[in-house]
Amino acid sequence: MQIKLISRCRTLLAGFGILVSATAPALAGTAAESQVEPWTEALVSVSEFGPATRLLRYAGGWRLVNSGEMDSSQLAYWRLDETASGEFELWCAPEADTGCIRFIRLSGVEQEPIRPAARAWDTGGIYSIMVRSDNIPALYDQALKLGWWAESPPIRFQFGTSDLRNVVLTGPHGIHLAVYERITPDFTAFPVGRISQGFNSMRMVRDRPVARDFYRDMLGFDILFDSDREPAEPAFSNFGIPFNYTPQIVRAAAALQPELPGETGRIEVMQITGFTGHDHSDKASLPNLGIISVRYPVRDFATYRESLKAKGIAFAYEAQDVVISGIGSVDLFAVRDPDGNLTEFYSAGE
Repeated sequence: MQIKLISRCRTLLAGFGILVSATAPALAGTAAESQVEPWTEALVSVSEFGPATRLLRYAGGWRLVNSGEMDSSQLAYWRLDETASGEFELWCAPEADTGCIRFIRLSGVEQEPIRPAARAWDTGGIYSIMVRSDNIPALYDQALKLGWWAESPPIRFQFGTSDLRNVVLTGPHGIHLAVYERITPDFTAFPVGRISQGFNSMRMVRDRPVARDFYRDMLGFDILFDSDREPAEPAFSNFGIPFNYTPQIVRAAAALQPELPGETGRIEVMQITGFTGHDHSDKASLPNLGIISVRYPVRDFATYRESLKAKGIAFAYEAQDVVISGIGSVDLFAVRDPDGNLTEFYSAGE
């Protein structure tokens, strides 16, 4: 039944010029076999909590579910100087306990933005956290009043069988919240509201096939879609690309997740061809400011860890018994993709 559903989705998307992998069935690959679950939280580094959390709190009704001092084991895991200390605030959408955002504020360290003054076509560093909304025009207006900005005004477009609105909101340190409103068909997979839980994260990359293959072949994720086509006629862009350039500035993207089907726990890689930007990959780590990573719980953690090591993947960070408030004491490691972006995996019981 599951395989038939995936096949039907591939057929529908192919009709709109969206290429979907036929070689990554839902129950194959190390991520599915090791029970890698959808990411539970994104880690975001900020200089102050208030400006970064204001939009989620006042426009989205998100709630503060945990806060306090960061345990020293976390600081050691990130290999921060002994002078460093940190606080955190964990925020979740209404009715959600996953797809949350853990904001951290560090002291005693030198910091700079991961993506300073960046545009969408600059690579390196996680570009956005994706959420859903039931009313993008209203959210856009409220975001501007709260001091946030946007890459462009909201746009409306078709993706596969979905009629969508989208806007990419910009907050402190160049943090982006990419918001999607599905007008039709109805979205029922999880509660939406004005700002839903996070379900995806976007990384701007130098080479889409190379980035895609890292997540598929090395991390064992399944491909949801893989597209490199643009409309022939000019159309307003959600990334601030000038109207008359949109037919020739190709935005090629692939989205992946640990196992198909599902509506959460995704990672998306996008290559923008035609504009040459800066590369910020060397800044994509703590203690710098911006979106640091997303964190995946893994049921068979030891097997998954060993399978990645057997493929020659070097862990950027790794530690045991890391105490993370709201999660517990976990074993944890982080990997870098070819563009320097971090993804974390932690033990969730076996």
